[in-house]
Amino acid sequence: QVQLVESGGGLVQYGGSLRLSCAASGRSFSTYAMGWFRQAPGKEREVVSAINWSGDSTFYADSVKGRFTISRDNAQNTMYLQMNSLKPEDTAVYYCAASDDAVITIATMNYDFWGQGTQVTVSS
Repeated sequence: QVQLVESGGGLVQYGGSLRLSCAASGRSFSTYAMGWFRQAPGKEREVVSAINWSGDSTFYADSVKGRFTISRDNAQNTMYLQMNSLKPEDTAVYYCAASDDAVITIATMNYDFWGQGTQVTVSS
């Protein structure tokens, strides 16, 4: 079992930045691939970014490519999402998730553990 807790969300103006953190506890964090997902009101949950167990392979949705950066610190059992140049369409609840597969994966169904989410709101 892995417990995940997101933090760092909030209200930010268009063009601003936020850094989300996902703290993990439980089984060895470094054995999991990790991902960031988001869900806006009335929409399905979608993948934002994902990272493999070692951090040397990453994925970004087209909508955030060049603006968001995913990273992880296995020594600190923490994953990050640096979000720059934020837009109103980035407004959503952001979730971190862990997959038993060490390799990178972007399918929601492949993730085994989820955090409770953190709200990100970007004002125009």
